[in-house]
Amino acid sequence: MDILAGLKSMISDSNNGSISSKRVITFLATFLVSLAFLLNMFLKLTVEQYMYDSMMMIVIAGLGTTVVEKFAPKANKNLDG
Repeated sequence: MDILAGLKSMISDSNNGSISSKRVITFLATFLVSLAFLLNMFLKLTVEQYMYDSMMMIVIAGLGTTVVEKFAPKANKNLDG
């Protein structure tokens, strides 16, 4: 599996295979938080604490909603049986 196919499968919805905007935003926010961490660690560039905290809240909320989707009952199922 090449890198682009792996990335596409990571951000795709497991139900119908379409790209999920929640997963894209969460992936980008995770990338930016990681980049800020590395820049702080190696180049001593600092990020304001409120900006870092805001990005972490986006990551946590995005990962949380993705996990909840896996365990929540499907909305389009017939509840009458």
